Amino acid sequence: MRPIGIDLFAGAGGMSLGFEQAGFDVAAAVEIDPVHCAVHKFNFPRTAVVPRSVEGLSGREIRIAAGIGNRPVECVFGGAPCQGFSLIGHRVLDDPRNRLVLEFVRIVSELDARTFVFENVKGLTVGSHKEFLHELVAAFGERGYSVRLPWKVLNAGGFGTPQSRERLILFGAKKGHALPDYPAETTRIPGRKNGRELPSGPTCADALDDLPDAEAFDELCGTDAVVTNGFGPASPYAAEMRCLTNDAWHFAHPRIWDSGRLTSSARTEHTEISRRRFSETEGGRVEPISRLFKLPAGGVSNTLRAGTDGARGAFTSPRPIHYRRDRCVTVREMARLHGFPDWFRFNATKWHGARQIGNAVPPPLARAVASQVIAALGVAPQRPTDAIPLGDEALLYMDVGTAAAHFGVAPPKSGRDRKSGARKRKQAEIEAELVALRAANG
Repeated sequence: MRPIGIDLFAGAGGMSLGFEQAGFDVAAAVEIDPVHCAVHKFNFPRTAVVPRSVEGLSGREIRIAAGIGNRPVECVFGGAPCQGFSLIGHRVLDDPRNRLVLEFVRIVSELDARTFVFENVKGLTVGSHKEFLHELVAAFGERGYSVRLPWKVLNAGGFGTPQSRERLILFGAKKGHALPDYPAETTRIPGRKNGRELPSGPTCADALDDLPDAEAFDELCGTDAVVTNGFGPASPYAAEMRCLTNDAWHFAHPRIWDSGRLTSSARTEHTEISRRRFSETEGGRVEPISRLFKLPAGGVSNTLRAGTDGARGAFTSPRPIHYRRDRCVTVREMARLHGFPDWFRFNATKWHGARQIGNAVPPPLARAVASQVIAALGVAPQRPTDAIPLGDEALLYMDVGTAAAHFGVAPPKSGRDRKSGARKRKQAEIEAELVALRAANG
């Protein structure tokens, strides 16, 4: 029987995919954004989606939603949003902006998970932010969990992904159980020396050269998918993304999908002036006007980032410039650079799709991490033989209101409501800091 994993703050499912590829069955995914929930449900139709915040969500409620009864949960994983800044005179984890981290700790304990994986930004490991991590380790200790120390930051480029992207990974296990070890890098980022002789990882050209050009299809001006006349010759990396071999599925359930369609590829219109600037920019450099990075054909992508939500202006994710075509990359091309296989779909809009990728942990990195958990559990991963269909494509075309109605939840607050609430919280924090300052000064 495959071990059970629970994904918290699941997003579109980068961690879910990596853990499934390592041999887990992801029984439940908790995610507050209904658009992300819809995409997760499409790609993981057998996973129970819990469309709500982790705040106040009990381990028992997750078990009921997942239908797992009292079966053991081998791993809870996810990346709780956190700020890592302390109010004066308070512990970092007492800062209300970090409350979701404590909710992660609580749910791990309530599910009695044997192990956990906490992922987050590299910035938590430097300067005063390290105090946050020390307190987090202590919080897990109070709940009966040990943490692998020293903690490490892993770069997805060291695990077969054509992108330089660093993430903090914390491994934990119930006291008395084996702690997972950090995975050793399997590839080096092309053009970089890291002191060890490792095979060079895939390049941007390896990832994208076989994909048809989205601008060859007028249909992609109004949709995100089209039937093509075929793809180009595939590099070993592209062959894995296209699932051309059985090994490409790793230990995940194969999906039933149409490999002849180019998906997640809605076109972007650029002015001729922009195209000229893009063409004049050297690969590996930033175009000075747009500030967009141009991919180097023989190198790797910069870190793909998510756009901002409505509370912060709803800025579109800064998609890099293609190394050969005078345009920004498509969502599918971003997915290739992130390690998502071609069967994996995203919301049809460029804004949501790019945001879902930018927020995700690259699946090859997640798979390497999850494989270490599998090893610590002493489990021999099993390769499923049953192929499963993907979900209803209507899930990919839902906006926030439609997705919220589908899952029977209230739509998220508007950007204006969020800004108002954020201002009130900020004012309360300032007032608390002033009180603390007065107390400290007598």
